[in-house]
Amino acid sequence: MEKVIIAGGTGLVGHHLKKLLIDNGHKVVLVSRRPGKDTQTWNDLERFGIQDDVTAVVNVAGENILNPLKRWTPEFMEAVRSSRIDTSKKLASYIAKSKSPPKVFASISGVAGYKPSPTEVYTEDSPVQDFDFLSKLVIDWEAASRLPECVKTRQFTVRSGVVLAGDGGMIQQLYPSYYFGGGGKIGKGTQWLPWIHVHDLAGIFHHGIITDSVTGVLNGVSPHSVTNTEFSEALAKSMWRPALVPGFVNEAVIKVMFGSERAKIILEGQKVSPEKTLKNGYKYKYTDINEACKAAVANFSLKRSA
Repeated sequence: MEKVIIAGGTGLVGHHLKKLLIDNGHKVVLVSRRPGKDTQTWNDLERFGIQDDVTAVVNVAGENILNPLKRWTPEFMEAVRSSRIDTSKKLASYIAKSKSPPKVFASISGVAGYKPSPTEVYTEDSPVQDFDFLSKLVIDWEAASRLPECVKTRQFTVRSGVVLAGDGGMIQQLYPSYYFGGGGKIGKGTQWLPWIHVHDLAGIFHHGIITDSVTGVLNGVSPHSVTNTEFSEALAKSMWRPALVPGFVNEAVIKVMFGSERAKIILEGQKVSPEKTLKNGYKYKYTDINEACKAAVANFSLKRSA
């Protein structure tokens, strides 16, 4: 039985990863500000470091960028950065200082480092670019997670697309409007939506932890890309609802809800291929957008924060 530490284990991705790891026989310890059962506090890590029996450390911590209850203020932007970069630096430092470091350090980042394009196809070998707040965040986030070369811990990073789940993420935010007939494409609808079902995102992390050959960057997206229109139609179909609201109406709502910079995540997009993820042997459960939306809607819940 392997022992895995998860920072951000109570969030959407961390919650599903924890369940998957436990179901596969692993011992899971969450990193938290507060002590509790099967948890280790950040203060404990600072004082005592990472325990010798830890096999893997996973960092999926981060303030929810698309939280509609948070305005896109300088204070919130700083919280988004610090919740990712500071935790990454701390964990990398604890691993580097460990006398018996874990075998694996896995971290998450995003596809926002790939510049939106209607024609470009990005793989793990494509360079990330610094062109706005979110792309700079990806660059700094991944740099903060990087271990010194002298540390022998195997390391990989999953660049996640838009996560589809019934208990958080985009679908939970869109569900009410679709339920009452307000669904439809957003903007022109031709923009790419790099998506992944939460089961597969957690699965990529689990596969990377137990597969010794996995290193470097993995694109955490479905191998079958879709446009925003195709996603909107699939979500509406899964809910037995129409998707008829004009794109310019939904675009205006999204901009009001999130602000123009955050809205880029939905209004602009990239076609991202998980080339290396597939080459490393991960088998997706959800490659069809219709099946992914159907599964997410079937498990819809308002209990978990988006």
